[in-house]
Amino acid sequence: MRILGIDPGLQCTGFGVIDTEGPALHYVASGTIQTSPKDGALLPARLKILFDGITEVVARYQPEVSACEIVFVNVNPQATLLLGQARGACLTALVANKLEVAEYTALQLKKAVAGSGKAGKPQMQEMVKRLLQLPGLPGKDAADALGLAITHAQVSRTLAVINKVSPQQQARTHAAYKSGRVY
Repeated sequence: MRILGIDPGLQCTGFGVIDTEGPALHYVASGTIQTSPKDGALLPARLKILFDGITEVVARYQPEVSACEIVFVNVNPQATLLLGQARGACLTALVANKLEVAEYTALQLKKAVAGSGKAGKPQMQEMVKRLLQLPGLPGKDAADALGLAITHAQVSRTLAVINKVSPQQQARTHAAYKSGRVY
């Protein structure tokens, strides 16, 4: 299965693509989609850059499913609203490209990849590097996106086993981790 992870951000959105074969994880690609108000682009134009960038990634790597980070409520309400709009553009691009979208919080991501919900960016980068046997550290946003893909790979394997054992009680991604959701 090929999984696309998205770490949404208005200035820098990370993406990461992995393949899974049973429990084995294989790196395919990762990077960032950059937008900047310094380029003279207003918010709607920046959101279109995110939408087009995700669409291009989907077309190039042909993922089967996607995972996106759930927005946290920031101290600054304006920053939270802008991040929510960037996330909305990312989700819209994924759904417009007919991808199933699983969602995970930053805490769920950190626990699944690093074993601790308090893991910092450097620790996440190192764990992603180790899990995918990368020659160097991925960028911070790309590491989070790859981590989301890894998290979904782990969760989907577990759900497949649960569904096989108990088909009447179909487990769903949104029930697997407290507030993760699938649309």
